[in-house]
Amino acid sequence: MQLVGLGDIESAARRLDGVLRPTTALASGALSKICGRPVYVKPEHFQRTGSFKIRGAYNKVSVVAAEGGTGEVVAASAGNHAQGVALAASLCGLRSTVFMPAGASLPKVEATRGYGARVLFEEGNVDDAIRAAREYALAHGACYVPPFDDSLVIAGQGTIGLELAAEVPEAEAVVVPVGGGGLLAGVAAGLGGAGSKARIIGVEAAGAAPMVAALGAKRAVELASVDTMADGIAVRSVSDLTLAHARELVDEVVTVDEEEISRAVLLLLERCKWVVEPAGAASLAAVLAGRAPGDGPVVVVASGGNVDPLLLTRLVEHGLTAAGRYLTVRVVLADRPGALASLTAAIRDLGINLLTVEHRRSGAPVGVNEAEVMVTLETRDPAQRDQAVPSLRAQGFRAEAYRG
Repeated sequence: MQLVGLGDIESAARRLDGVLRPTTALASGALSKICGRPVYVKPEHFQRTGSFKIRGAYNKVSVVAAEGGTGEVVAASAGNHAQGVALAASLCGLRSTVFMPAGASLPKVEATRGYGARVLFEEGNVDDAIRAAREYALAHGACYVPPFDDSLVIAGQGTIGLELAAEVPEAEAVVVPVGGGGLLAGVAAGLGGAGSKARIIGVEAAGAAPMVAALGAKRAVELASVDTMADGIAVRSVSDLTLAHARELVDEVVTVDEEEISRAVLLLLERCKWVVEPAGAASLAAVLAGRAPGDGPVVVVASGGNVDPLLLTRLVEHGLTAAGRYLTVRVVLADRPGALASLTAAIRDLGINLLTVEHRRSGAPVGVNEAEVMVTLETRDPAQRDQAVPSLRAQGFRAEAYRG
């Protein structure tokens, strides 16, 4: 199987000249201090359409347009690829039809329409949408634009590797989020073709790790299911093409769990003032978790920033909990005047901020003369969080951490 080469990526770079928004890798003092090594971020969340996907989509669609065999392109996606194809088609004067899962995020649906695509919904998941898109393309003589299983798409993503070789030539490692593997394949091909010696590390969500499975089996395998908040990399299978690139060009593929991802999202928001979607934050999550060996300069590819505001709210709350900043405590109090006041005073004296209080008598598993109180606390750090319940118990309160 022929891999994407330097010439393919250089051709893609020429096609993309004037189309892309510059996303020069940035050194982050805050992240470097936290990670204990120089950290650079490739901010693809600043790219047009909010992700790297416009690179591969435009490279493919512009070739289709130049060949003139069809006036319509078709894609299937839950968000980022959909927007990339829609914009690429508009720029190249082609019609675009995008199949999206019926439950796709409304902001992503509206953004895809805003870039000029006709959006059709398919019941089920992204795999069902892909099947529908392929069937539509065959029936209507349109060109199907795959999200990752295509050499032109991979070459477009590979322009990131070329850019990084020039922007951070001293990089010891480059860490890349992995869904279907197109971004990983392209970045690895671009860096290798440019002569970079950086280690290439792919990162998957632990609940959606088809590349790890494929590397272990030495063939593309389909996961029975995926379970992750990082919808941008929630893919059940890589392709033979992306697997071939990973086996030849990538040093290692690791996984990160949901807490590690949400902590990275929160850190980028809090310390860098960047809104990065969970898939895009997976690369930083791996560095924070120590899964990118070494102490030299490391580049994390922040692959996109298209996150539903409702999900972002939940992510912030989850990230704060994972970082030791939130704690919910269940306390059983005597049902008498002043009992609740004594609890809130004790919390105040511990220097902990009280966010919410829920007081229940009926329906709670407590005695007839007792009440259940659920308090949500804002703590400074994990150490203060871990001392909260023991400190309340030492004052005579029947308290326990509530895990939901």
